Amino acid sequence: MSEPAPVPDEELVARAASGDHGAFDTLVRRHTAKMYRVALRITGSASEAEDVVQEAWLSAWRALPGFRHEAAVSTWLYRVATNGALSMVRRRKPTVPLDEGDAGIVPGPEGHVVSAEQVGTVLRAIAELDVGQRIPLILREFEGLTYEEVAEVLEVSVPALRARLHRARVALLAKLRREDLGGDLRSGER
Repeated sequence: MSEPAPVPDEELVARAASGDHGAFDTLVRRHTAKMYRVALRITGSASEAEDVVQEAWLSAWRALPGFRHEAAVSTWLYRVATNGALSMVRRRKPTVPLDEGDAGIVPGPEGHVVSAEQVGTVLRAIAELDVGQRIPLILREFEGLTYEEVAEVLEVSVPALRARLHRARVALLAKLRREDLGGDLRSGER
């Protein structure tokens, strides 16, 4: 006997908006890890990322009745988590570097470009980027969102997003060249 198909996110949102806590729990289980990865890469702190995700879910719960389905549920949740992480970063004065324990995070597509020992250096270089450059880079390169999805999360046009990504990649490459990794990454440039 085959398992039933998973319930689509849109249906879970509709059920949760009507008060179905089980549907909301399913959404939480389905999307928390992705939201946490984004928040961690933006804030650079595991504890702050956990706080961001908790706040994002509270915000999402409150906003469910007004959710208009103009965006995919996952895109909407990325936006909520990204905005929360950005707010967290703006509230603090100094930038917090990635914890050494976080260097072992399972990387997204960038893992094919750099060796395992270079991932920590790359993550630190990304953490040093301006937050306006860091966020689109994380969503596109680490989370694998399409240009259209990232543009929707950030509420910018696709051409504006492409320009931001170009500046972020140039800045990242410059930082990595200072770390003497730039030569290893040239083959991974897009």
